[in-house]
Amino acid sequence: MPLKPPDLLFELLNDFFTQLLCVGESESMDNLIELDLTFSQVRILFALTHHDEPLPINEVAERLRLSVAAAGRNVDQLVKLGLVVRREDERDRRVKRVSLSDAGRRIATWHVEYKRDQLRRFAGLIPDTDRTRLIEALQPILAGDSLRELNQERCG
Repeated sequence: MPLKPPDLLFELLNDFFTQLLCVGESESMDNLIELDLTFSQVRILFALTHHDEPLPINEVAERLRLSVAAAGRNVDQLVKLGLVVRREDERDRRVKRVSLSDAGRRIATWHVEYKRDQLRRFAGLIPDTDRTRLIEALQPILAGDSLRELNQERCG
């Protein structure tokens, strides 16, 4: 029995993204593994890359769905490694704000740029006609509300 269009699209997108995410994954993950970071610590690093201003630890915890205690322990380790800076809030000394240190920003930026370079390389390998069709298919999807709604739910 043939798959229904939403199921077929799911299968194709799943295969596409699985293969795409694997491109260069070994090398980029090896660099993070060498730092001996836990998964939660890596998540904190990448969450902080999206913010120019230091975030309160409780907000980091909420965004990553961690307990405040777990987020605090992970931040402690990242501070010890010199990847995160922790400071008291200027208005409320009970609140601790965290941001990436220069070293933390370099690591996160390298990882993201490496993945972007791999994606750019992939885009260059697609034959022109397929690239044009993919562009024409993606533009209206990205201009629509479907992804925006999902991102609002998840990324707030």
